Amino acid sequence: MATAATGDGAASEPELVSIPATPRGLSTPEGAATPTGAGGGGGAGGGGTRGKGAAGTPGRRVVEGLRGYLEDVGHLTRLDPRDAWLPVTESRGGNARYAAFHSLNAGLGFQALLLPLAFPGLGWSWGIISLTIAYFWQLYTLWILVKLHEAVPGRRYNRYVELAQAAFGEKLGMWLALFPTIYLSAGTATALILVGGETMKLFFQIVCGPICSSSPITTVEWYLVFTSLAVVLSQLPNLNSIAGLSLIGGATAIMYCTISWVLSVSQPRPPTVSYDPVRSTSFGTSLFSTLNALGIVAFAFRGHNLALEIQATMPSTFKHPAHVPMWRGAKVAYLLIAMCLFPVAVGGYWAYGNMMPSGGMLAALYAFHSHDTPRGLLATTCLLVVLNCLSSFQIYSMPVFDSFEAYYTGRTNRPCSTWVRSVFRVFYGFLSLFISVALPFLSSLAGLLGGLTLPVTFAYPCFMWIRVKKPEKFSFSWYLNWGLGLLGTAFSLAFSLGGVWSIISNGMKLKFFKPPN
Repeated sequence: MATAATGDGAASEPELVSIPATPRGLSTPEGAATPTGAGGGGGAGGGGTRGKGAAGTPGRRVVEGLRGYLEDVGHLTRLDPRDAWLPVTESRGGNARYAAFHSLNAGLGFQALLLPLAFPGLGWSWGIISLTIAYFWQLYTLWILVKLHEAVPGRRYNRYVELAQAAFGEKLGMWLALFPTIYLSAGTATALILVGGETMKLFFQIVCGPICSSSPITTVEWYLVFTSLAVVLSQLPNLNSIAGLSLIGGATAIMYCTISWVLSVSQPRPPTVSYDPVRSTSFGTSLFSTLNALGIVAFAFRGHNLALEIQATMPSTFKHPAHVPMWRGAKVAYLLIAMCLFPVAVGGYWAYGNMMPSGGMLAALYAFHSHDTPRGLLATTCLLVVLNCLSSFQIYSMPVFDSFEAYYTGRTNRPCSTWVRSVFRVFYGFLSLFISVALPFLSSLAGLLGGLTLPVTFAYPCFMWIRVKKPEKFSFSWYLNWGLGLLGTAFSLAFSLGGVWSIISNGMKLKFFKPPN
């Protein structure tokens, strides 16, 4: 648990450990570290028996011993043994592959299928420009989060809220980050139940056809089926244990994104397709329509609220810090994400233009090509979406499970037993089901959700960099992060207003407890 240096001369590689390898049910005393000054001194003092040729000059031995001591003292990690009991930090066996799996699963999902809806309000040029800027902007803020995970010597910020509290202060950081991150986790889980349940129903209709139309299963029953499957999978104990599910989630997302745009581009376009910009009766209407479209673009980029949690699953040493494999895996994941998002957005708008249904690419495929596309291919696409939703449910729910168990261990000072952990996860799954049934219109709020959650991805990391790294005033880094942070905050407010306007102008009726049949 502690950093140490060998007594044979030069210090060995000190290990930066935030979580001890403690078996469940046991605790590790905090701060039990062995300073290496004595070891380094011993190496210097005993060097005479080995000769100068083996250990170098006495002055060099003293410098190396002092350097090892200062490194260890400067990077001594204070440990909270309860972290070894929590799902996010229970296992430290992560690597670059796991980081790629988790980042791909968290960053690519059903939101990608909604991207063509942004282009009627933006047009070809501004749609592509906006998508490109948003992609590189969020890639930069992801790099910031990866770097800030171990920005302070001796401390690993394992959760987004922890980093926000370190940057903005405990109270302000909690207020700024807690609601958006919980909203991104719990709100996404609820949306996944809606999308997953409705897609399961569509899959059943495609496979069964008219045979099953006499006694169809209701939408709420499909929500229940999806939730039951998700709750069973949620019994996997920690974040590293769902790496296989994340691989399945990422792979299925890539496959259904590819199938959706390839099918759309390869089939004949509707005869009345049009790419003319949507004409508005007033400047205000045009402005809010544009803002809502930009909000949909912002909503397509997700997963930053999980970046620190993913990196927390990796071991870290001074010579091999965790940010190296994390960034390597994230780069691969976001390259694959770009290879999906851009073809879906461009190909979907080319195929359907302003006729794109509000449900996105999957609804367009079913509406325009259900008769000229093999049923097996449509059914496979729906099944891939369901599998992706089940996998994404696990990684987005993990921070909520972590919060439940952190509260429990804080009150009882002991780890959750298996049955307590299961009760928490079953309760959360069916609470999300209740919200899905009570608020079945959540999936129609893409623009508004993109605005509300935008600071977590585009604004807060820039402000955190300024507060933690403290770049020189009026330097390029200082201007860049202030500019992006303020611009992201302004966009968040504007996109939220645009989403509200879209809801009002389209006359969406908020039907509580009335999911579609």
